[in-house]
Amino acid sequence: MSLLNVPATPFHYPFAPGKTALVIIDMQRDFVEPGGFGASLGNDVTLLHTTIAPIASLLAAWRARGWPIVHTREAHKADLSDCPPAKRLRGAPSLRIGDAGPMGRLLIRGEAGTSIIPALAPQVGELVIDKPGKGMFWSTGLHDMLKAQGVTHLVFTGVTTEVCVQTSMREANDRGYDCLIVEDATESYFPEFKAAALAMIAAQGAIVGWHTPSATLLGALAPA
Repeated sequence: MSLLNVPATPFHYPFAPGKTALVIIDMQRDFVEPGGFGASLGNDVTLLHTTIAPIASLLAAWRARGWPIVHTREAHKADLSDCPPAKRLRGAPSLRIGDAGPMGRLLIRGEAGTSIIPALAPQVGELVIDKPGKGMFWSTGLHDMLKAQGVTHLVFTGVTTEVCVQTSMREANDRGYDCLIVEDATESYFPEFKAAALAMIAAQGAIVGWHTPSATLLGALAPA
C-alpha cells in the first residue's frame, strides 16, 4: 500500500488509504446545542457550529471510499457508576452530569442530549463509541476494534480541541497510530485554547501528530 503525502504542519502527513479512520469526537447535542452540558458550564455553544460543515465534507469523502469511521459520545451509565465524584462535582455548572435538563439527563447514555447531531448522524457499519472519560480508548475496547479493521492512521475532528480531542489524540499516539487533526473540523469554547492545543500537538517534530485544513486534506485524496 502506497502512502499519500498530505501537506500539513509541521511537515507532510503520511496518509494510508483504507487504513486511516476518520474520528469524530463528541459532536453530540449536549455539547453543541443550547440546554446541554456545554451550555450548563456557561459556554457559547454556537462557537462549535463552524465545525459541522467541514466534518460533513470529510464524512462524505470517507463514506464514498468505504473507509473506516468512528463516532464517539461522552456518556455515562444511568447510575453514574462510571462517573467518579472528581469529575461530576468539579466546578459550578448550572446542571451537573446526570441532572435533568431540556434534553434529558445530561451526558447519560440513551438520553436525547447524548445523541450525535442530525447533520453528522452515524450510518450503519460505522463505529459508535460511548466513552466515560475524555479519551476515547479508556474503558471502551476501541483499540482492539481498530486493530481488527487494520487501522494504522487516525484523522481527528470534533470537540472540544483541547479536552476530549487532544486527550484522545495523545492516547492514540501512545498506541502507535499516526494522527492528524483537521484544523477547521475541530473547535473549542475558548479559541485561544484551540490554538495552543494545535501548537502543542505539532511541536517538536509532530510529537503528538500533525494538523492541516480540511480543504488541503480533501484535495490530497485520490478520487473515490
